[in-house]
Amino acid sequence: MAFWEAVRLALQTIRAQKLKSAFSIIGVFIGVMFLIAVVSVVQGMNRYMTDKFAGTLLGVNTFRLRQFPDVQLGNVTDSTWRVWRRRPRVTYDDAQAVVRGVTVPVLAAWESSTRTTLVAGRKQAKDVEVTAATEPYFDIRSLAVERGRPFTGQEVQAGMPVLVLGHELADKLFEGQDPIGREVKIFDLPYRVIGVVEKQGNLFGLSLDKFAVAPASAPLKRYVSEPRVVDAVAMKAGSQPEMREALAQAEAVMRSRRHLRPREPDNFALETADEVLDFWGKISRVLFVALPGLVAVSLVVGGIVIMNIMLMAVAERTREIGIRKSLGARRRDILRQFLVEAMTLATVGAAGGVALGSGLAGAVAALTPLPAAVAPWSILVGVVLGAGVGIVAGVYPASRAARLDPIAALRHET
Repeated sequence: MAFWEAVRLALQTIRAQKLKSAFSIIGVFIGVMFLIAVVSVVQGMNRYMTDKFAGTLLGVNTFRLRQFPDVQLGNVTDSTWRVWRRRPRVTYDDAQAVVRGVTVPVLAAWESSTRTTLVAGRKQAKDVEVTAATEPYFDIRSLAVERGRPFTGQEVQAGMPVLVLGHELADKLFEGQDPIGREVKIFDLPYRVIGVVEKQGNLFGLSLDKFAVAPASAPLKRYVSEPRVVDAVAMKAGSQPEMREALAQAEAVMRSRRHLRPREPDNFALETADEVLDFWGKISRVLFVALPGLVAVSLVVGGIVIMNIMLMAVAERTREIGIRKSLGARRRDILRQFLVEAMTLATVGAAGGVALGSGLAGAVAALTPLPAAVAPWSILVGVVLGAGVGIVAGVYPASRAARLDPIAALRHET
C-alpha cells in the first residue's frame, strides 16, 4: 500500500470515528500545546528581559556606580540591607575621580532622583520620578527627544531651570497642547519645558513615560540628594569588552579612594545589566530543563492511549485484515497501514497542539507586555514528536495485525 493511500485511509478512519480519535490524540495534543506555549512565553521573556528590562533600566554596555544596587535580585536580608545603608555615599569627588581614572572612551553622567508632584497650571501629576543629571544622561539611557531638545552642557553648568518630560507626563499635564516653552513647578520652583521624550511604553505594567529630567545643578538639586553627593555615576562604553575594562578601572579607583585592603569587599556597587540577565537566565534554564519532563509525561500518556486504541482497531478489523491478506496483501503492507494510521493520529493531535499553543502565545502577546512569539523550531519539534509518538505507539498493534493468520482472521466474527 502506498504511503499516501495509507494516510488517506487513516484520515477516513479519524472522520468516521471522531470520538475515539479525539480520545486517541488528546495526550499528544496537550503535550505539544504545552511545549509551544511555554517555549513561546519563555523566549518572549528572554527578549523582554534583554531588550526592555535590562536595556531600558540599566542600558546596553552601561554600568552604574552606586552606594548599593538599584535593582535588587533574589532575597535581600535585613542585615544585608543595613550593611548597604551604612556604606558611604558616592560624592562629587568620587564621581570626578572615576571619570578621570577611566581611560576607556565612555560617556559619563551623574544622576540623582526622587519622586514628587509636578504642577502645570491647574493640572498636577503625582508620584513622578524627577532626575537631576548631566547632559550625557539622554545618550546613556538611549532617550530620544521627540519634541524640543535635551538640555546642554552650558545649561548644566549654569544651573538653568529647564526640564525634559516623559511622553505620558507631558500629555497628562498639558492634554494635547504643545508643552514646549510652558512652565512646570517642582517643589514650587518654576521650570521651563524644553523637550519631550518619545514614548517608551510599559515595563511589567508600569509606565516608563512618567518622568522628568532637569540639569544636575538646577535649583531642585537640594531636594533630590544631599549636598555634594549623587545617587549614581553612569558610564556607557562602545562595546562589551570596553565596558568591562572601564568597570575594572572604576572599581580600582573607588577601592583606592576608600582605602580598601585586597581582601576587603567593595563598599560600593557597580551595577550592570549582566546581573539581571544572569538572574533571569537561571530561571529560564530551570524552565527549559523542566519542560522536557512535563511534555514527556503527556506524550507517554498519549502514546499509551494511541496504542490501546490501535489494539482495539486491530481487534475490530480482524476480518478486514484477513480479507486483505487473502487478496495478496503482505505483512509489511498491513504493518505499514497500521503504523501510518497511528502516526497520522498523533500528527493530527500535534498539529492541533501547535495551533492552540500558537493561539495561546498570541493571546499572551496581545494581553500582556511580553513579546511572546512562536519559535519555528518548536513547531518542528512538536510535529516530529507527535509523529514519533505515533510510530512508537503503533509498532506493537501494527506488528500484531501483521502476524494474524489470514484463515483465523476470516473466521473471526463469522
